[in-house]
Amino acid sequence: MNFTNDTPIRLAILDLYDGYPNQGMRCIRDIIKHFAAAHNLYIEVNEFDVRQHLQLPDTSYDGYISSGGPGSPLDSVNQDWEHRYFSWLKSIEDWNNSDELKKKFVLFICHSFQLACRYFEAGLVCKRKSTSFGVFPVHIVDSGFEEEVFDGLRDPFYAVDSRDYQVIKPNYEKLEQMGGKVLSIEKERPHVPYDRAVMAMRFNKYFVGTQFHPEADAIGMSHHLLTEEKKKAVINEHGEAKWASMIEQLQDPDKIVWTHNHIIPNFLQSVAFSL
Repeated sequence: MNFTNDTPIRLAILDLYDGYPNQGMRCIRDIIKHFAAAHNLYIEVNEFDVRQHLQLPDTSYDGYISSGGPGSPLDSVNQDWEHRYFSWLKSIEDWNNSDELKKKFVLFICHSFQLACRYFEAGLVCKRKSTSFGVFPVHIVDSGFEEEVFDGLRDPFYAVDSRDYQVIKPNYEKLEQMGGKVLSIEKERPHVPYDRAVMAMRFNKYFVGTQFHPEADAIGMSHHLLTEEKKKAVINEHGEAKWASMIEQLQDPDKIVWTHNHIIPNFLQSVAFSL
């Protein structure tokens, strides 16, 4: 079924920010708004506060975007919100495995991606030696060159990374059973003896996730980093050179602007124009 401007597309945004101020939700809303306008589509969007208010969507939506968020993706084990989140994920998985013709698409971002990797046992979720924060190159691996959400991206492409945790040691046997694959990995660091983290993964035909923030936009990130409070925080934690480098890279149209303009729009394309 292809949607037209007379047929509403129903999207659910799962907010995992736990009430913390963030740029992510605004960016996701803006991308959806611009995609709808560009394709002359009516998109109905509902948001669900997963961690604060235990809100989860039902199976009536065409697509789902599950956001990033603060804190550890390991400490939520046995918490009520995580139980409900995994129950929701199971309900979408069951729907897609049923005889229903119209399948449900899900995009997992950062914190949600780490949770999905735990749920599917797709890799080892663990704490990083140090925080990854900045604009970094992301390298596409062989299977990623045919990935539809990467359509139009270059290798490497650039993305905003902000995390204390990571997914390493992908479970290739499990991924093969699910119809999944690793799509991209972080930059090579030959001077340190650490595994390269998985930066994007397809879990199955309808579920895909990124460790980075594909929604990040240059204008919002620049305003955020130029506030006196955030500037001081970044410089105190990462140094002035890191702050200045981020400001410079945010202006480059070939870096996060390119990523922002491709990955989530490509995902929405799958939702809107799939059979």
